[in-house]
Amino acid sequence: MTLRSNWSFNLFSWASLLALALTLGSYAVQAQTPSIVMASTTSTEQSGLFSHLLPAFKQASGIDIKVVALGTGQALDTGRRGDADVLFVHDQAAEEKFVAEGFGVKRYPVMYNDFVLVGPANDPAKVRGKDIVSALQKVANTQAGFVSRGDKSGTHAAELRFWKQAGLDHKGAGYKECGCGMGPALNMASSMGAYALTDRGTWLNFKNRQDMQVLVEGDKSLFNQYGVMVVNPAKHAHVKVDLAQKFVDWVISPAGQASINSYKIGGEQLFFANANK
Repeated sequence: MTLRSNWSFNLFSWASLLALALTLGSYAVQAQTPSIVMASTTSTEQSGLFSHLLPAFKQASGIDIKVVALGTGQALDTGRRGDADVLFVHDQAAEEKFVAEGFGVKRYPVMYNDFVLVGPANDPAKVRGKDIVSALQKVANTQAGFVSRGDKSGTHAAELRFWKQAGLDHKGAGYKECGCGMGPALNMASSMGAYALTDRGTWLNFKNRQDMQVLVEGDKSLFNQYGVMVVNPAKHAHVKVDLAQKFVDWVISPAGQASINSYKIGGEQLFFANANK
């Protein structure tokens, strides 16, 4: 072997060793970073809250959180299967049932916002006001367009409660279920000139409004409570209960609650912390 070829071989060997060391170092760092999976409602993701909240938690704890944003019903099913460590959702009755069935350790209230009914600015069904039940009756009676998430989410569950209170056998010819998240449902409603029930947080972060406006708000029944809970390791032994509980403890602590309250869009607060109220 010539001196030149020997030098080239040594250079190649050192380069290979360096690449291997960097790769192994990267794997080591990844292996050392604790992480959990959180199944959540889409509103916490699509409103931008998690992009604000979770980096603050990681800075405080060193724990990564992988978010699987689904409707609340699907998020609870994910917990039932043991495919998540912690849940962040907004259907209190369903959450309490989840805990009662032994799938959740304990439910903690964490924050609230409210639902609003949005629709075209010309308001063809004349629903504008505070009364959500009266508004839905008008939507049905005028056969106006209405886009429902139809996905067993917390928003969908609230919508169905309001329709039931309206006492209607038929929701009108314009009623459509999309089986989708809040953002896509709002896009459909916007393109169709239809009404939709949404949480205020997602609405404030929604960019494709066209001529849509908030038409019904302020009804006490539109209150929207969020809860957080660790999946029960008694059902699924692989759940990272200690890491998940650290997130729960942080998000209901003064630091976590302050982080929730500080999230704003255009100067407007999207969620209101109420873990200790």
